[in-house]
Amino acid sequence: MAVAGLIKCALVSLAFAAPLASCEEQGPTPATGTPPAKPEPQPETKPVPAPATPPAAPKGDQPQPKLEVVKVTIAGRAFNLELAADDQTRFKGLSDRSEIKPDGGMLFVFKEPKLQNFVMRDCLVPIDIIYLDASGRVTAMYKMPVEAPRAEDEKELRPPRDARGVEHPEMPKWTWTNPKYEERLKQFSSKYPAQFVIELKGNTLDSLKIKEGDKVELDRAGLKKKAK
Repeated sequence: MAVAGLIKCALVSLAFAAPLASCEEQGPTPATGTPPAKPEPQPETKPVPAPATPPAAPKGDQPQPKLEVVKVTIAGRAFNLELAADDQTRFKGLSDRSEIKPDGGMLFVFKEPKLQNFVMRDCLVPIDIIYLDASGRVTAMYKMPVEAPRAEDEKELRPPRDARGVEHPEMPKWTWTNPKYEERLKQFSSKYPAQFVIELKGNTLDSLKIKEGDKVELDRAGLKKKAK
């Protein structure tokens, strides 16, 4: 899953600095009564390369980076969860994974507790999600089904926009999205501020029998130090 707005089978809030650049094409010097001077040799003009084609949405089963694995026990059952502690990894989440092991999944850690909204962006298999507050207590849980694949007009990715609606193509490619696709994705809310989010193989919640308010033991202090 992905964080909504800037998330995946994972929420990322980006601050945009919009540098201003300007260039003017200089026109010819107006004629005067003075005979024109011998023109200076002009440097050879090189053709400007055509702009790059906007990137397309990645296809499934993309190579995944090697992430740190954290052991977490939930309702007496042990899980080995990949750690997502920075913006890019949290945004990617479990997108494009064709399989999640029964004892696998992902643990998202944020620097501060905040209201989270995750979406199933490019997720290939169902995912169960558990939101935890700063103390490790469950604020919300969901069984998240797979979304319909991208239509052709949902594949071209665009750079993120600032509050004025200005696109920022200088932003990293992993932040680029397709607005039409993003708008149709269902958002799953943490209901209350959450600092940790756990994603597991679909239907795992059925056997865990946990409920909102239950506590999941984590090395909270150690995990918070790793959040970027």
